[in-house]
Amino acid sequence: MTSDGLQHKLTHHLDVLGFYCPVPLNETKKALQSLSTGDIIGVKSDDPETLHDIPMYLGRTEHLLREVVHESGEYFFIIEVKK
Repeated sequence: MTSDGLQHKLTHHLDVLGFYCPVPLNETKKALQSLSTGDIIGVKSDDPETLHDIPMYLGRTEHLLREVVHESGEYFFIIEVKK
């Protein structure tokens, strides 16, 4: 799914398909708080608002948004945890 093979390095998955604002962002925040530096989480959503909300939130943190894949109406965010 990803161009640089990051999906194979995922340590955690979060599936928020079928949920809409603010649930995907809140669940992403919760997941990030429970993870450790160096973990890589894949967040799967079908809420178009996440294309704005998740990158905006991550821009205020030290976490790294490694990749966003948009495929068949779903959005897949690959985030590296930094604390």
